[in-house]
Amino acid sequence: MQNVSLRCVTIITLCWFLVSSNAVAEKPSRFVDLSLLVAPGYPCTWPGFPRFRLLHEQKIGRNSAYNIDTLIIDGNTGTQMDTPPHSVARPELGLAKSNDFGLEFSDKTPAWKLGGEACVVDLYEIRDKAPKGASPRIFKRHITDWEKKHRQLREGDVLLYRSGYTDAYYAPLPAGRRMIADVVEQKAPGYPGPEIETMEYLAGQRNVMHIGTDSPSMGTLPDLTDPSHLAALKFGAVFTEGATGLGQLPTTGAFYCMLSRKNEGGPYTEGRAFAIVGGALPKTLIASIRNKRAIDLSVVNSIDYPMTWPGKGAGRQRQPFTRGNFLYAQELQFFHHGHVTDSMAGTHLVPPAYALPPQHLSPNAYAPQARGWLDEYEQKYGPRGVSDVTTEKVPISQTCGWARVINVQHLVGTTRRDHWPASPQITVDLIKKFEAAKGPLQAGEVVIFHSAHVDRYFLPHIAGEACMADPLNGKSEGWPAPNPAAIAYLAKRGIRCVATDAPSLGGVDPKNALMTYWMLGSKGMVGVEFLTNAGALPERSYFLFAAIKIQDCCGGPGRAIALY
Repeated sequence: MQNVSLRCVTIITLCWFLVSSNAVAEKPSRFVDLSLLVAPGYPCTWPGFPRFRLLHEQKIGRNSAYNIDTLIIDGNTGTQMDTPPHSVARPELGLAKSNDFGLEFSDKTPAWKLGGEACVVDLYEIRDKAPKGASPRIFKRHITDWEKKHRQLREGDVLLYRSGYTDAYYAPLPAGRRMIADVVEQKAPGYPGPEIETMEYLAGQRNVMHIGTDSPSMGTLPDLTDPSHLAALKFGAVFTEGATGLGQLPTTGAFYCMLSRKNEGGPYTEGRAFAIVGGALPKTLIASIRNKRAIDLSVVNSIDYPMTWPGKGAGRQRQPFTRGNFLYAQELQFFHHGHVTDSMAGTHLVPPAYALPPQHLSPNAYAPQARGWLDEYEQKYGPRGVSDVTTEKVPISQTCGWARVINVQHLVGTTRRDHWPASPQITVDLIKKFEAAKGPLQAGEVVIFHSAHVDRYFLPHIAGEACMADPLNGKSEGWPAPNPAAIAYLAKRGIRCVATDAPSLGGVDPKNALMTYWMLGSKGMVGVEFLTNAGALPERSYFLFAAIKIQDCCGGPGRAIALY
């Protein structure tokens, strides 16, 4: 009897150990945001460059069913990426600094360069250890010592300089002047910066194509700002500048990603940096990057293309995507530039606050038509929600996940011409048919509706009217779009992010569009709109999207890629 009891205890103990071991082995991965908050009251732009501005053009009420924002933003804003043309001249110029990487602006940067395995070099000991206005130097020995202790660096790594500089000094103004302005005025020690030899070693000898720092610039003050950039950019490397929170990462093993906007001719571009730590996911994504298995899903941001919602008829357009030159770089022979843009131009996020007010409004606050639609919506679907979840409050984990691509191209051409403007509706039945053929949707996956509309009609100049203007004005059929019931069904399946390779999830019918966005926001879901190239995604791929971390913004310009 004692032996039986002993065996039972042993079995119970073994089972507990196995369960515990599996719990450890299956520990979920977590996302770590490594980006600075972009807001007018912060030192998010370089002294002398155009200041960031957020303009609330329209708020939900009698004149608008949506919260609509305009941004004035420069590529050197917040957490940002430098591409080779920041310092490498175009090859046709025949300058000493010219080579082929002088053409690899942000819209030409391969998606695989945006991420990799985070290799964090601890530089806390050198922070502030320099004269006022000068940078503490990052020497080659800092890298080789790290390699002796850990492992040799290689392609697919992202080398991150971690000193805690932004953690310490990125603060609301006027205290935030310590970040950059006081350094430029030689009132405080500078941020850590690398020597030329350090950068040449990383990019030239170790083939590390992505180097990041939690300093506001990769440049070394006061005298080596551009040479230290050129030392790595000439090999085709890219930089993350102005990262923050790098102390949250392990020395190796985390997946790091910097999703910079895809701006045409951008030598540097605003973006969003983050990492994935723990679990099996980082290893999977790192392997994809090392093998260059990456697909770009974002449209190029260009003044020549139909990026901005034109509205129906005349005078209802949102702020067109506009490029503004402000400083000529003689040694590179191009203008530094920023943009004035609608916050939902190009590939972008739809946060709940886009269509939902922050608190319940009186029915009289809406225009009569919208008030009637709201009554109809609530009678059919229940109370519509409210939300103050603007772009910066949407967790990056919500906009990333294993992709489930639902092909809806068969819906194209199914509406009657005399019903235009109209979009074919993506229904619950269509989604259920997909699940029957491909397997049920799983919580946390990202559903992507693939209509190929943007692939076909994202064209320059007059030809580009086929993308949005013609469908909105009834000259052609609208793109396929989900109805509110389809969004509600996805919410029940645990889907938190819905994406489309069409200009919008709402389609061209204003009533269906508004109800779809109400449902999306009321369920706490978000959308990613204006993707391209979704048809290139294999059966299994991991979708990555992140919007610039703009405070109080009701739209989210960003970048989407997929790894497989």
